[in-house]
Amino acid sequence: MKTQQTTISEVSLIYRSKVKASDRPQVKCSRDAYNLFIDHWNHDTIEHVEEFKVMLMNRSNAVLGIMDVSKGGISGTVTDVRILLQAAIKANASGIIVCHNHPSGNLYPSESDTKLTHKIKDAGNLMDIQLLDHLILTTDDNYYSFADKGLI
Repeated sequence: MKTQQTTISEVSLIYRSKVKASDRPQVKCSRDAYNLFIDHWNHDTIEHVEEFKVMLMNRSNAVLGIMDVSKGGISGTVTDVRILLQAAIKANASGIIVCHNHPSGNLYPSESDTKLTHKIKDAGNLMDIQLLDHLILTTDDNYYSFADKGLI
């Protein structure tokens, strides 16, 4: 009897940091996170399309990296929590801060923003990855912090 050979893909998880641990910026408050996010935003599109990003942090709140999660249209973007957590796991992050922009200039969270925040928090808790904050930003040097408002 002949047996069928099955080919299975190999999966490997690799994280390579290009930044020395001593050179990583540390986030101590929501303004620190805002400043890092806004520096990594494309200012030519911030008022045009909504984007969602995640900041990956170690236990000392030092930044391991920022990843683009999704890019959408004028009034929204689809954020897949699994993709976000894949990045956190791959970077061995202990905490995350998420951020998205509102091209309309309105800083206040929508109902879907609040639901997504809770979904990310709950999913992260299962993996021992703490959601530290969710920021909404606009171009006028202003932002909304879920943590500062006591919503996380």
